[in-house]
Amino acid sequence: MSHLHHLEQTCAGQWKLQHTKGDLFSSHADESLAHCISEDCRMGAGIAVLFKKKFGGVEDLKAQKKLTGECAVLKRSQRYVYYLITKQKYSHKPTYDNLRKSLMAMKAHCLENGVTRISMPRIGCGLDRLMWNKVEEMIKDVFHDTDLCITVYTL
Repeated sequence: MSHLHHLEQTCAGQWKLQHTKGDLFSSHADESLAHCISEDCRMGAGIAVLFKKKFGGVEDLKAQKKLTGECAVLKRSQRYVYYLITKQKYSHKPTYDNLRKSLMAMKAHCLENGVTRISMPRIGCGLDRLMWNKVEEMIKDVFHDTDLCITVYTL
């Protein structure tokens, strides 16, 4: 049984937070993705650069005029790509409060659109310097009452 197949098996219609090693972009094409960006949609460093290359849509994202604590969204074939707006400028650092607000915005979109699976990196913890243990608790706190399955990828 392939690793991805195993992840799907463990993700059947109930809240779950799971971890896997590997390339985030190798997740299933129908699995939504999430990462953090700034209001200015610069995406000039870290994993954001890969999102920009793979999904484009920078003008579309800017046109959504989302503010810190909100969530911009691109639709790409059978998946949504979530851009958690956690800070105003790319040079800023996010707060836990703003990350929580943007996660709540993503949750609302997921519930409205029947999204059940999201893959993400350790959001806020690379260049943004938030502590993963706190972020992980926040994710659990925000999503525990949903049937979302969230897979966190680390390289």
